[in-house]
Amino acid sequence: MGNRKKPTDKDIRDAIENQPKISKTTVLSSLLAVSNKFHYIPKNAVEIVAKYTGKTINDVWGVASFYTNFRFTPPGEVTLDICWGPTCHILGSQKILKDVHGLLGIDQEGETKDGKITLRYSTCLGACSQGPVFAIDHKLFGKASLSKIKEKISGI
Repeated sequence: MGNRKKPTDKDIRDAIENQPKISKTTVLSSLLAVSNKFHYIPKNAVEIVAKYTGKTINDVWGVASFYTNFRFTPPGEVTLDICWGPTCHILGSQKILKDVHGLLGIDQEGETKDGKITLRYSTCLGACSQGPVFAIDHKLFGKASLSKIKEKISGI
């Protein structure tokens, strides 16, 4: 995955206008369409969604800020999810997470300084029998270890 370009107003309008057709286009459906296309909600999208849906900027911001899955800054080129759900926790994900923080040079969820990797914590990636589990851009890997994660992200 190469560098992501900043979405233009036209790109955002296209995402909203080309969302799957439902009986009524809503603020939430429009925000989801934008987020699905760009992996975040660009600043200019709130105003565009408001105009498109006939709502106020405050109405749109109220919906966007309510849902914790929406992000408002661009993600890294690659997303690394580390599961820290109960099974993965028991199987050692907390140590792996601590080691990954050191590897990436960050101390919490977020982007590396070079913007290449976004680290996210996941409460469950749904592969408990393979725990601890991690995912890179939604591709799951089981029996996680720092060396396995290093191998998968090398070259990014």
